[in-house]
Amino acid sequence: MFDLVGFITDFINLTLLAPFLLWLIIIAVSLFVIIKNSSPQKIFLVDFACYKPPESQTITKEGTVALAVECYGNILRKESVDFMRNTIQRSGLGEYTYLPEAFLKRRPNASMEDGRSESQLAIFGAVDKLLAKTRVEARDIGILVVNCGLFCVTPSLSSIVVNRYKMKEGVKSYNLSGMGCTAGLLAINLAKHLLQVHHNCYALVVSTESISQQCYTGNDPSKIIINCAFRVGGAAMLLSNRPSDQYSSKYQLLHTIHTHTANSDKSYGCITMEEDAEGHLGVTVNKDLLSAAVKAIQSNIASLAPLILPVPEQVRYLLNYITRRLPVRANIEPYVPNFKKGIDHFVAHVGGKAVLDALQKKLGFMEGHVEASRMTLYRYGNNSSSSVWYALAYVEAKGRISRGDRVWQMGFGSGFKVCSVIWRAIRSVDPRDEANANVWSDEIDKFPVDTNDLRHNSPFYFSPT
Repeated sequence: MFDLVGFITDFINLTLLAPFLLWLIIIAVSLFVIIKNSSPQKIFLVDFACYKPPESQTITKEGTVALAVECYGNILRKESVDFMRNTIQRSGLGEYTYLPEAFLKRRPNASMEDGRSESQLAIFGAVDKLLAKTRVEARDIGILVVNCGLFCVTPSLSSIVVNRYKMKEGVKSYNLSGMGCTAGLLAINLAKHLLQVHHNCYALVVSTESISQQCYTGNDPSKIIINCAFRVGGAAMLLSNRPSDQYSSKYQLLHTIHTHTANSDKSYGCITMEEDAEGHLGVTVNKDLLSAAVKAIQSNIASLAPLILPVPEQVRYLLNYITRRLPVRANIEPYVPNFKKGIDHFVAHVGGKAVLDALQKKLGFMEGHVEASRMTLYRYGNNSSSSVWYALAYVEAKGRISRGDRVWQMGFGSGFKVCSVIWRAIRSVDPRDEANANVWSDEIDKFPVDTNDLRHNSPFYFSPT
């Protein structure tokens, strides 16, 4: 028998309950959206590409000295030439690196157009290769960050990229200059923060340096050092926060740590662009560089260590730290954590042989852990902020990247600034796969070489022009 009273009662209860259920659903959906948007976006490195200059731009170590004498012989004193020759021999550079076309064409007073041309060759060469590898259209890129330390032009290098690749009008573009060799990883850090607020987005980061207009033509030894080490280079990296790129990308970004010690006068002044007593513009590298670098790197490592070291290593470090600060203590050496337990690959900026030596000693690394950086310095010279990408390309070309590996990139430069970036490999990188070919692929079997042998004079793989 139909219960009319019960039906009416249930209907009334349901009618009263429906708005409450609706509000619960609205609140639940709102909370889900808030939590989703407030949680950090996962950032992926889809891929990267480095620029390899043409063989016509190669030069030997002695050829670099001869070129300086030919272009500036009326200015350079004999002791300056001898200093340059000795510095290059001890620099860690190999016999064939790359100089800008303006230098090789014997144009001692390079023009703005020479600097722009050098930048464009490196930038376009790297970006063209990257877009071809990833098959991403330039118009789909929402964020662009370009960094170049010494060369500043109007329109900016970021505008040059937007114009060249006809990027959309809404692209968020940034141009970093004057930030030294750290700028490449600082650009990654900036892109990371931008990707936290721009969802389902690609970010293109381009790192380069233009040295055509930066050649020092005087006799101050502290400024001649730059002429000896800096070479042509550039790299392009494609980042993404798109969930669909999670498994096709190479790496996931885990941590970025930035340290800036410019509050110290010694750190601030250890690398400075200025004129010498005769009015010649150059970059001074003074005696405080190594101590400033060690201080900044120590600070950076102290912030990074808790993020990557296992707990036992952190405990040992803490106990050692406390013990050494007790009122009555034995003569205990500072404990250097075993970073090899927290990372699998270390790729540092190739600043110079002396800096790499000090870094290796400070971190307690074996020669193999700094191999990629030493070989990058040997083969490509100091190509500024892009050097950490040439070093990572070396590791990939050697077939050493396996799924789950952690990669530690460290950049450092004027200011004094240090930036560390930690990546986790999403997949293994097979160098035999044509898709993973890079600037080392056609010559990787020739490496490593012994950079401690100053007599090493490789015939290498092509003749200099």
